[in-house]
Amino acid sequence: MAITSCLTNTFKEELLQGHHSFNASGDTPAGSAFKIALYTSSADLDTTTTVYTTSAEVASGGGYTTAGEDLTNTGVAKSTTTSYTDFSNVSWTSASFTARGCMIYNSSTITGLTTNATVCIIDFGGDKTVSSGTFTIQFPANDSSNAIIRITSS
Repeated sequence: MAITSCLTNTFKEELLQGHHSFNASGDTPAGSAFKIALYTSSADLDTTTTVYTTSAEVASGGGYTTAGEDLTNTGVAKSTTTSYTDFSNVSWTSASFTARGCMIYNSSTITGLTTNATVCIIDFGGDKTVSSGTFTIQFPANDSSNAIIRITSS
């Protein structure tokens, strides 16, 4: 089993079909709602992962609830060669669990989009454990060099 950091294949196709919106306000298509779920080292997540799954997700309890947390998009911007978007940091308080990676997915019900469609997979590079504390995923700066989702041309 492995977790591979990537934008999923279905996300890239659905993006070109206009099914995902990352507008910070006034989402079009209406209702784009992104979530983040945490996974253990037993997860098998990669570019072929199409939808949110509970298989090898961190179990509910210890400050975590399956299906994860809502994400807040920080907006879409561009530089000369890169368009990009990112999310605000997310935390679980009073937490006691171990996670190896996460999945960002679109929980929207949008015509033409499979509910709970994956956006990306992130491998943390090793197990991350919290014991009676706060588990935070700190997203990088929302800029052309660091944002979690970047589309670049040369």
